[in-house]
Amino acid sequence: MEKRKATIRFQRRRTLRLTAEEDARITRQAATAGISVSEYMRRLFFGGRPIIARTDDQIIRELRRLGGLLKHHFAVVKQTGNAATLTELEAALRAIRGTIEALSEQQ
Repeated sequence: MEKRKATIRFQRRRTLRLTAEEDARITRQAATAGISVSEYMRRLFFGGRPIIARTDDQIIRELRRLGGLLKHHFAVVKQTGNAATLTELEAALRAIRGTIEALSEQQ
């Protein structure tokens, strides 16, 4: 039944000529984004939803989770007054924030 829905939705087909390298690149990028080549090309052509690699989404979620845990530990260590540990935690939080920002800019 899913196949029938697709034929109703997409009623036209276009042909695009590519070199072997271009085809491999598009196929690889679509796989990285976790979508079909057709969907990847439609998004590129029509400027639809941004193409975000699933791995980047997962990494950003995990980094935010780790940042939250570090922030909690930061508050606990701050109460104890251990300056060396505070400096290390602050550096780790900055590194996480920088990585999230860099990944977000790539998208």
